[in-house]
Amino acid sequence: MIIFLQILFGILGGFFGGLGMGGGTLLIPLLTIFLNFDQQLSQGINLLTFLFMAIFSIYIHSKNGLIVTKDIFWIILGGVIFAIIGAFMATVLPSMVLRRCFGGFLVVLAIGEFFKALKKQKA
Repeated sequence: MIIFLQILFGILGGFFGGLGMGGGTLLIPLLTIFLNFDQQLSQGINLLTFLFMAIFSIYIHSKNGLIVTKDIFWIILGGVIFAIIGAFMATVLPSMVLRRCFGGFLVVLAIGEFFKALKKQKA
């Protein structure tokens, strides 16, 4: 049963990651809630799977002309700097703090998407 869930969660994370929606947004809660994985372990698994999903997604999006490289340097620079800071924080913060921060992030994301959909519906 556990192997089935791992495969299912990998499929779901890969599918949503390929859509560009962030497979980790789904994968991390699935691993922590249903498989009782520690938050740091779930994040580590997500990062490793993300590498492979990103390679294939970049290839397909590039092939379809959907990647614009203008001014990408600044996005990469900011992303790398704050990825280092975030990775350091993830290793020193307790799992429960990370879990609550991630849950809060998902709540804020959901609220933002709700209001975006509401605004679109009114227009």
